[in-house]
Parts: sequence; structure tokens; C-alpha cells
Amino acid sequence: MSGVPEGEVLVRGSGPLLLGVRHHGPGSARAVRAALRAAAPRVVLIEGPPEADALIPLAADKEMRPPVALLAHVVDEPGRSAFWPLAEFSPEWVAIRWALDHGVPARFIDLPATHTLAWGREESLSGDPWEDRPSDRSEEGAEDLSGDSESPSHAVRIDPLGVLAETAGYDDPERWWEDVVEHRGGAGVGADPFAPFAVLEEAMGALREAFGAWGHDRDLVREAYMRLQVRAAQREFGDDVAVVCGAWHVPALRQKSTVGADRALLKGLPKAKADLTWVPWTHRRLARVSGYGAGIDSPGWYGHLFGAPDRPIERWMTKVARLLRDEDRSVSSAHVIEAVRLADTLAAMRGRPLPGLTETTDAVRAVMCEGSDVPLSLVRDQLVVGDVLGEVPESAPAVPLQRDLARLQRRLRLKPEALERELELDLRKETDAERSRLLHRLRLLSVEWGEPTASRGSTGTFRETWWLRWEPELSVRVAEAGVWGTTVLAAATAKAEADAVAAPSLADVTALAERCLLAELPDALPVVMRVLADRAALDADVGHLAQALPALVRSLRYGDVRGTDTHALTDVAAGLAERVFVGLPPACAALDAEAAEDMRRHVDAVHGAVGLLGETGTVSPDGPPPSAGIRGRWHSALRVLAGRDTVPGVIRGRAVRLLLDEGELAQDEAARLMGLVLSPGTAPGDAAAWIEGFVGGGSGGGMLLVHDERLLGMVDAWLAGVPAEAFTDVLPLLRRTFSAYEAGVRRTLGELVRRGPGARGSRAVATSGMPGFAPDLDLERADAVLPVLSLLLGLDESDDDNLVEAAR
Repeated sequence: MSGVPEGEVLVRGSGPLLLGVRHHGPGSARAVRAALRAAAPRVVLIEGPPEADALIPLAADKEMRPPVALLAHVVDEPGRSAFWPLAEFSPEWVAIRWALDHGVPARFIDLPATHTLAWGREESLSGDPWEDRPSDRSEEGAEDLSGDSESPSHAVRIDPLGVLAETAGYDDPERWWEDVVEHRGGAGVGADPFAPFAVLEEAMGALREAFGAWGHDRDLVREAYMRLQVRAAQREFGDDVAVVCGAWHVPALRQKSTVGADRALLKGLPKAKADLTWVPWTHRRLARVSGYGAGIDSPGWYGHLFGAPDRPIERWMTKVARLLRDEDRSVSSAHVIEAVRLADTLAAMRGRPLPGLTETTDAVRAVMCEGSDVPLSLVRDQLVVGDVLGEVPESAPAVPLQRDLARLQRRLRLKPEALERELELDLRKETDAERSRLLHRLRLLSVEWGEPTASRGSTGTFRETWWLRWEPELSVRVAEAGVWGTTVLAAATAKAEADAVAAPSLADVTALAERCLLAELPDALPVVMRVLADRAALDADVGHLAQALPALVRSLRYGDVRGTDTHALTDVAAGLAERVFVGLPPACAALDAEAAEDMRRHVDAVHGAVGLLGETGTVSPDGPPPSAGIRGRWHSALRVLAGRDTVPGVIRGRAVRLLLDEGELAQDEAARLMGLVLSPGTAPGDAAAWIEGFVGGGSGGGMLLVHDERLLGMVDAWLAGVPAEAFTDVLPLLRRTFSAYEAGVRRTLGELVRRGPGARGSRAVATSGMPGFAPDLDLERADAVLPVLSLLLGLDESDDDNLVEAAR
């Protein structure tokens, strides 16, 4: 080999330089760097898909920042994909960068992705080859090592790293690896940088001999292909060839095999047209906790070990202290010093050359976290694992949809980030409205970058709150969505139209219509509305119609803020409402308790939808708004529900309450209906259900009872007269009803019941004879509220007179 420093003693055999590594191992990465520096090969061969050779130069781009991954997907089936993740401390990445920095060719030599993605379609391959196939997990994952290549499902699965650690007397493979590799400084320390690879090759050879020469059919094929690539490189460059691959494969690459035998194993492999590119990756996705089979427990810790120039423990403790201070915890320099001392002491007591993650974690818990695991969990999440998100250059190949998305992200200043963050949008601003449309369109494409949540401090339709977090898997979702179009708008439109046709229920179609409005897809809306009208005409289930109406009516509100034309929805919504009004009373007859409660929720939802439908109507100069007729017919339907004995009590009670709140039912009439239902002729269970419908369900019924002592007295008198044998059946229902009230309301009701009816002694009781009510409006008390009301509504003094008249 050329490039060997004068006087340095190197111990290595003839033939290619085989560097068996641990995927994502910083010790292996340092060892690879030292070995390549000492050997100076003319070509570097790396385990990975050969189709990505053209992408290797991008690793030197200044915009490329690991962790990143090679993404391969089937052109006609983007959901079939595979990843090859690389972190800064991955040996493969170090080998690539060394080759690029020294002008040496770098090539991938693993089985081509065209075979990897096509092989075993029935197994639904998705993920990355290092994860899905045990033999690719190298020292990290469970290995499939039976000698029966015909029956891989019966293979013996072992962890080579665990076997070596157990042989050395360790019960933790990670701790063993730290002691023998990470804490020894890798192969860069000492006279022979190749010795660690020779030792690891010997260990793997012994394991393969003991547990079988292979663990999976694919191992044989992949190793045969790699041997052919190594031979081809040797013919071109002689023995100045370095191979970086999983240590498990090194004995197979070293063994003697004929070209004919290797080619015979590759004959007849299935193929699929594949595209490859670089995509960003994250430390969190490298962690085993994420489900990545070739992952590591602590990517953030390993990244620190690889990047720290010296004194890694002291630097780590400083990072921890900074994080805890940012969380307003009191951590001083003295804490850092004591934590370092404790970690060193623990390492000495446990016979370790240097403190590892276990010792540093124990020291942080004892000194900086005062024995608590709560702040320690933050350290694990933010530092030990971490939220580092890689970046790839714009010049990297991408599907057209990905390029359009990247363009929109730049224009709208929405940078993909691994760390979850909150985004508040004001839809009255054009940029925020465009951001909202983009996020809603991506959700239609199953690219769940943002998740909408309830806005704090605002109930208006002009404000939205999102939680954003970019995961590497979303790159696959974007590739999958590419089949629908080349831009986000075109793809979302095509996907919405297809979803409308395939929607299983009427409620799904109405929800899709709402999402189309949120995403502003005017071309998709006619298709969705046509399907919606057809489904509504054929669906006779009132429950389905009632479930679909609220989402449809909500959609009508978005036209005001977003400037979307919603006239197409109005006729469908009105027709759907009419069908609900007609079909609801018969549908409410003879229901059991569970079905009655479901229908009660539908009644509430329809009532709210009718109110919103009224807000969307336009006022005619010659008459009332067109919504007045809809409201009137809904009130008629509620009256039918309230007076029909075959309707369950919970629905009748709710109908009476809704009519009372709308001013369509007088207080005396409501009291009369309650008196009838609480009479001895009504079964206690049905009476209790009526009360639950009237005052329960979070409808403000508690305040109604507080301010109307007539109703409270009737409920109290009825409850006192319930027979003992029926009381135990009634009590759970009533307890559920009243337990939903706020504590202050429950306390006030209890005091009123304890005092007895009419105990307030107010002027209202004396003058009207009705507890809680006066004969006329108290104008003096009402006027006292007007200044505060003016402030809330943003009115000036000139509007006060109008406000007074409106209040009266």
C-alpha cells in the first residue's frame, strides 16, 4: 500500500483491506478514518445500493449536513421504499467523506436497490435494509444465523454484539462496546490501525462458524454480489482497495468463492424500477426507541463522543448544565465539577477505563437533578437522543412534487424541523392563509407535517393553531403522493376527487368537503359536492344525515375569512337539513339507553348546525333571511320530540331545553312539562333521563337551576319522593348529570336545596311570587352592565344608545 508513514509498523494481510464496522458506531468511524489515512487506498467500496454512486459527490456539498439517508423507492409504487441512514459518526459516511476529500473513487457494492425493492413483495418491504433484514444489522441487531437457508423462518436469532459481550463477562452489550472501542480511542491509537479490524473479523468468523455460515437467504445473495464488486475493483486497482461493510459480512467476503458460483446465486433475481435520492434524517429516527432495527440507544451521546476534540465527559456535563439552566433549574459550575468527579469515581468502582453513558447519567441524576428522574428524562430526550435534523442540497434529485413543496416552504418561510413547534396563523393575513392552505393540502395527501389544534384565547374562524414536526418518513409520503400530481395543488385536488368517490359513508364525504374548503381546492369541490348530493339522496339513515350536517354547515362559514365561494354547499346543506327534520322524530322512537344517548348528541349537533346555517343566510331587503324558515321547521321538529311519549326521556328533555333557550317555549310551559314528567305516573328511570337531557350534557343547565328556583324545587321534590326501591337505579344517572357541573355551581345548588325554596328572600320573590323572577325588567341593574359590554364589543359612545335599545 502507498501512503504509509515512514517508520510505522502496519500489520495486515494481502488482498483488499476489509474494514468490518458497526453501523452508526463512532468508534468504528474513528477506526475507519485512521485505517484509510494509513492505507491510502485507490478506491473505497462501501456497503450500500450501487444506483446511488452518482449521489456520492453530493456528500461534499456545503449544504449537506448529516444525519441524512439514501432513499430508494419503486417508481410506480413509491410506498415500497428503503432507507440507508448515515450520521456524522457513521463509518460509511466517514469513508465517503475521506474518499471525496482525497480525490479517491467511492462506490457502493451492496445488492442493487432494484432487486432489494422487488424481492419479496409479499413481505411489504418498507424501511431500510439495515433494519428489515437481521443479517444487515451487523453487531447491533438480532441476527438470523441458522444453517437452514431453505427455512429462514425457523432461523436462530442472535445478537453478535451481545454474544461477544457475554463472552467477555458483560451483561450489557453497549457497555462492552464502549469499553473495548469507544473508550480505547478507536484504531487511531497505537502502532497498528488495522489490528482492531483483524480482531473483529476473527470474532465474527468464530460466531458464523458456531451459529451457521449465514442467517438468511438474502445474506448469501448480497455477499455474492459484494464479492463480485470487490473482484471488479481489484482488476481495476489491484489490492489498493478498501471495503467498509458490516462486520458480520467480512468473513463471507474473505472466503474463497468462484465467479460462477456467485453469479449463479444472482441469477433470476426480481427487478423493479427504482429512484434514489438523499433525504434528511434525524437522530431520533436513528434511536432504537423509534423502531429502527439497526439503531443505537443514544445517537446524541455518540455524536458527542465523535465530535468532542478532548475531555468528552467535561464537555458533556457542560451541555447538560446548559440545557437544565434553559429550563430554569439552578445548576452551577460547582454542580458540573462534582458531576464529573462522581462519574470518574463510578467508572473506577465499576472497573471501566472511562465513564460511559451509564456513569454520566447516574452522576447527572444525583448531582444536577437531585435524584429526580423528571429533569433526567429531559436530558435523555434532548441530549442523549436529540432532535438533530439533517439537510440535503437543493441539487439532490427529487420527485417534482418534492421540488414544488420545497419551493413553497422557502417562499412561506416554513422550514422543516425535527423539533416540534407551535405555529399560530391569522387567516386575515395573506402569508398565514397560504401557510394554512399548504398544511391542509398536505394533510389531504397524508403528509402529516402539521397537526391542527385548538387555538388559545380565540374562538374566531380567522385563527388557526398548528403543531409542526418534520419526520424522515414524510419524505416517503411525499414520494407516494407524487403519483397524484407534480404540484401540491394538483396532487391534493386529484387525491380529494379520488377520496370522494371511494368514501365509505356520507359523513366522510362531508368531512372531505370541509377539508377541501380549508385547503382551497375549487376544482375538487364540484366533484365532492356531486358525490355528496348523490350520497345524501340515497342515505335514509337519519343518524348518518345528522352526523353529516354539522361538518357541511361548518364549511359554509369559511367563505367569509378565506374568500372561498361556498354557494355550492348551501343548497345541499338546506336539503340535508330538511331530511333530518322530517326523519328525526320517527328515528327517535323505541331506542335503548345507548342509542338514545347517541341520538341526543345528534340532536345537539343538528341544533348547532341550524344556528350556523342561519348565520350564512343573506338578509333580503323585503323580508327575513331565508334561514328563518329552516329555524322554524327545526323548532317544529323539536316540539314533536318534546311531546311524543315514545321518544326516550333524554331526548325529550333536551328538546324542551333547546326550545327554552331559543325563546320558543315559555318558562311556565317548561315548568309544566317538567312537572308532568316528574309526576308519580312516570317511571323514575325515564324521569331521571328527562332531567339529564334537560340540564345535563354541558348545556349550562346548572346555572338554569341556580337562577330558576321553580325548576330546582321541582327536581328536589321529585327526587325526595322517589321510592326507595327505585332510588338506587336513579342515583347513578343523576350523579353523572350533576357531577358535570362546575364546583361553584354544585356548591350553590347545595346551599339552595339546604335553605329550601324561596329562602333567598329577594324582592323578586315578594313581588312576583316566583322565586328568582321579578315582574318587570330591572333597568337600573341592566344599565350597569352596558359599559363593560361596550368595551367587549369595541363600541364607541355614539353606539351606546343603540346598545341600550338592543338590550331592552
